[in-house]
Amino acid sequence: MNHAQVRALLDEKYRHYDQPGFITLDPISIPHQFTQRADVEISGLFAALLAWGRRPTIINKCRELLQRMDNAPHQFILQHHDEDLKRLLGFCHRTFCDTDLLYFVHWLRWYYTRHDSLEDAFLVGSTQKERLENFHNLFFSLEDAPQRTRKHVATPARGSACKRVNMYLRWMVRPDAHGVDFGLWTRLSPADLICPCDVHVERVARRLGLLERKQVDWLAAEDLTAHLLTFDPQDPVKYDFALFGLGVEGEM
Repeated sequence: MNHAQVRALLDEKYRHYDQPGFITLDPISIPHQFTQRADVEISGLFAALLAWGRRPTIINKCRELLQRMDNAPHQFILQHHDEDLKRLLGFCHRTFCDTDLLYFVHWLRWYYTRHDSLEDAFLVGSTQKERLENFHNLFFSLEDAPQRTRKHVATPARGSACKRVNMYLRWMVRPDAHGVDFGLWTRLSPADLICPCDVHVERVARRLGLLERKQVDWLAAEDLTAHLLTFDPQDPVKYDFALFGLGVEGEM
């Protein structure tokens, strides 16, 4: 396919997949359970960072986690007592277990007593690479941060493509006429976002000639996004819907 044909295909599939029906079967359904900004941010952060494995399992584990927080994540984060934390013990999804969860809750409490929105945590830096590196450093700035938990918040400093963090930012930043992404955060531009790069996106992007780098790392995510910017300089990551949809549905 030439450039125009690839763009036409991705535009068509973006329109097809960026619809409310997408929400139900995707981890983004978790923050869509809430209306308050902080609840959306917190539940979305957990849903995005726990998003590896089969989507039904991810959604079920996130629901379990939020039930342990009385389905009121912001209130739980700010008002919990030590006794309440016992409800979190035993939670585990893949390698994310209660040790990691307890630190997440600890950090979120520390953060939300100082800020109204998680958006502030992603604003330090002039490039998206710097912003994600600075977020990682801030997240693990508390002196009792477990070393084992660091692998659950990716950073470009380690070369990671940061798929889950980039997906979270797509959810929070990108305004969406169809109501899938939230567009809650307005101080970051959709034009600055980096496309989440999972196995489905990677496979389709390679077949369409949008990704040549063998290793799926931060540079690969940047290269893919650079191609998508030529299709839509204002909203390149909207094509995540198309690439992911084509891959997960087995169309390519």
